[in-house]
Amino acid sequence: MPDLKTKLYQMFILGTEGGNYTKALKNGLGGIIFFTKDIQNKEQFKQLINNIKKDSIIPPFLSIDQEGGRVERTENIHNGKKYLSAQFAYEKGKKYLEEQTRQIALELKEYGINLNFAPCIDVNTNPDNPIIGERAFSSNPDEVIEAEKIVSKTYLQTGILPCVKHYPGHGDANADSHLTLPKIDQTLKQMEQTHIKPFKSAVENGIDMVMVAHLHCTCFEKELIPTSLSKNAIDYLHNELKFNGIAISDDMVMKGVADFGETQACIMGIKAGLNMFIYRYSDNKTINLIENVYKIAENDETLQKNIENSYEKIIKLKKQIL
Repeated sequence: MPDLKTKLYQMFILGTEGGNYTKALKNGLGGIIFFTKDIQNKEQFKQLINNIKKDSIIPPFLSIDQEGGRVERTENIHNGKKYLSAQFAYEKGKKYLEEQTRQIALELKEYGINLNFAPCIDVNTNPDNPIIGERAFSSNPDEVIEAEKIVSKTYLQTGILPCVKHYPGHGDANADSHLTLPKIDQTLKQMEQTHIKPFKSAVENGIDMVMVAHLHCTCFEKELIPTSLSKNAIDYLHNELKFNGIAISDDMVMKGVADFGETQACIMGIKAGLNMFIYRYSDNKTINLIENVYKIAENDETLQKNIENSYEKIIKLKKQIL
């Protein structure tokens, strides 16, 4: 039976930058996220994935952000040729969207990827939104729901785990959460009618992973707490939407959350009900952070219980998918 430290390491997906990911995999790291710099050509990338699998003591999530359009990590292989972004693929029709998703999925499968942080199911209601825009299928929640069903189903059919994002909806933000903590000042009823609606539908259709955004939603928290660290927001996902899968953070080095202090933010996230965290680095700082959380968890029953619960969810999903 794995010990508490191994179970905690399972809760993290790290990038390769910083180089300590091999050591982390031997401690039970949950997965790796790949960026453009990791993917120079097909053979090199397949080799990197094979090496990662060899170094893992538990089969890892091998993940990527491959949405199409602005968010695509295979530029070096494709020589600049890109898939269409969500909006433009959806505008070309359901058949086109399904076919493009299948192409993306088959390509990822060929390299050995098993998890894609897509589709993006934000409803793009704010024309001044600097971060979503064409990454959203539509400004109409019902169209977003229709597109999500097609994309998620196609990924699963091809053996890729989809992760919908960015709960509870990044579409009305007027700032970029990479740079600051955007504020969304809507009532819960307003959020439910538009932004939460696609997440409710995805959960009802059995989605296994939901990415939680770094947003300050005043319907969940009066204080300046991002949804990714908000017990109210994550409890709503589990209790009201009846989501039993894995709630994963957006990248924890983003400015929208980093100001809370690394270790403290991580502990807040675990206590709020997050099951996994993404960190784009595997440098000494990130490894030390995991070790610090472990030291605190050794004497904290709530943390231990949440780590155990997350570990069970992660292993259950890996057995189903990997």
